[in-house]
Amino acid sequence: MAEKYLSVHGETLTEKIIEKSRFITVSRHVRGEEEAKAFISEIAKRRADATHNCYAYICDSLGNNLRFSDDGEPQGTAGMPMLEVLKNNRLCETAVVVTRYFGGIKLGAGGLLRAYSGCVAENIAAARKVEYELCAESVYEVDYSDNSAACNFFAGNDCTVISTDYADRVIFCVAVRAANEKDFNAALNDHMCGRVKIKKIKEYFFPFPL
Repeated sequence: MAEKYLSVHGETLTEKIIEKSRFITVSRHVRGEEEAKAFISEIAKRRADATHNCYAYICDSLGNNLRFSDDGEPQGTAGMPMLEVLKNNRLCETAVVVTRYFGGIKLGAGGLLRAYSGCVAENIAAARKVEYELCAESVYEVDYSDNSAACNFFAGNDCTVISTDYADRVIFCVAVRAANEKDFNAALNDHMCGRVKIKKIKEYFFPFPL
């Protein structure tokens, strides 16, 4: 597995009209080929009345497991250009489907290539991108009197607060890049003057916002 990699977060839908043809583009984060195929099948069923449902995906974290389909468009005019956009954006674990409802005007090979690649480029530009990196998830406990100080520290440092539980003490569940864990905890401990209890839970790949 890669040390870190880029992907899209969730699902993004964009739409445009090109020479009277309607193009609907949907991108989604997928973990593995099974999820990628399920996503493509879902879109194809949802828009079974479309002229074409072309797709491309890179479904692993190394950028090696990739597939594409022109779905009836002239060879090389849809799936491959779509895939190139994903590769040029260095995206992994990402699938994209472009649905076309033919509007009666033929675009030609060059026009199709520009249409499909352009639709994906616009969709990816609109999508929220994240960087997956190994994180350390830990629980940080503080007294209620120190809640504001802890919140200010988390807000000003590179981390993601997953949840906050107000029990006998305030309990924060926080994801920190594993490479920064030691320095992060030391800085927090200094900031809180030692008034914080830290317990590491687990490590895993986490989508940090860019």
